[in-house]
Amino acid sequence: MSVAIVHDWLNQVGGAENVLEALTQFWPRPPIYTSIYWSALARQRPAFATWDIHTSFMQRLPGVFTHHQTYLPLYPLAFEQFDLSRYELVVSNKSGFCHGVITGPETLHLCYCLTPTRFIWNFDSYAQREGGLSRLANLALRPLLSYFRLWDRLAADRVDHFIAISRAVQRRIEKYYGRASTIIYPPVDTERFVPSGRPPGDYYLAGGRLIPYKRVDLAVRAFTQLGLPLLVYGEGRDLDSLRAIAGPNVTFLGRVSWARLVELFQNCRAFIFPGLEDFGIAPLEAQACGRPVIAFAGGGSFDTVVDGETGILFSEPRVESLQAAVRRFESLTLDPDQIRRHAERFSAARFRRDMETIIAQKLDAHRAALRQATRPLRDAAP
Repeated sequence: MSVAIVHDWLNQVGGAENVLEALTQFWPRPPIYTSIYWSALARQRPAFATWDIHTSFMQRLPGVFTHHQTYLPLYPLAFEQFDLSRYELVVSNKSGFCHGVITGPETLHLCYCLTPTRFIWNFDSYAQREGGLSRLANLALRPLLSYFRLWDRLAADRVDHFIAISRAVQRRIEKYYGRASTIIYPPVDTERFVPSGRPPGDYYLAGGRLIPYKRVDLAVRAFTQLGLPLLVYGEGRDLDSLRAIAGPNVTFLGRVSWARLVELFQNCRAFIFPGLEDFGIAPLEAQACGRPVIAFAGGGSFDTVVDGETGILFSEPRVESLQAAVRRFESLTLDPDQIRRHAERFSAARFRRDMETIIAQKLDAHRAALRQATRPLRDAAP
């Protein structure tokens, strides 16, 4: 079977790239089609250097690796120009535009949808999530939104079947694209993230990419006022502003290795997850280590955290709401073994099994439909 994977852009490493890496392991060296690829990423993820990557004309644009959003109007054209006619199966790993690739009737197109394109369908929330856009960016993008929404909706019709990463994303697919979808949760490395078997330390943990929509500022402000020890790992453009509002009980660790991250999860009292995410891998990595999560009640947290059993959900994105959740957490005793068992439901093995099942089902149905479509021609042949 000939297979191609399509990905929006490869100029950063995050949850989308974790899913992409998992998908590449289903088949021997599948070709990956993407708008741009920044080869410097191979220093962070050596596997990238081994992939068969095909880029669009956007690869040659000045500054595109560090300012890819500047070229937003070009992405639809970039993906429509790929020739995927020789593949029986195309899997798009989409949060932006890559589901808009054009495939022929002989090709089955499955879209693993991280989210319908956020800035198109919820522009004001997107702008706020990115820390606010400049006046010039607002003026430039708003007139284009109608075009993007029309294109995105029509591009969704090119997909044969959608797979959603959470219930929240499933609802968006139905609302914006008018399409049903199957939920298959992203993979969590439950073999790397395991309990230590020791009692936890005395600190709470937060972090990841330190950018506005992650709302790490809520954690820093809440714990500064509570006076409880908080460790914050990761880097990003919010680092300086977070340091400015942090009390002496908040420690910034910077970028940490995988081994150090496992240790941090294993030994924390709880992981703080204050942002609104479509899914959220980090809370499940913490739970795989047997540690509870205190998370904002929205988006993927409804899928990943069981309130009162594997963690605490707080209802409002405010310091006071998070502080109340921390106080509630400190009054409870949660079972690390139960927390670990919950995380195992999201394992990489489960992801592979579920994906292979739906791919096989959809391919069988697709092949049967093709045979049915050509049968009258064969019967009529002399």
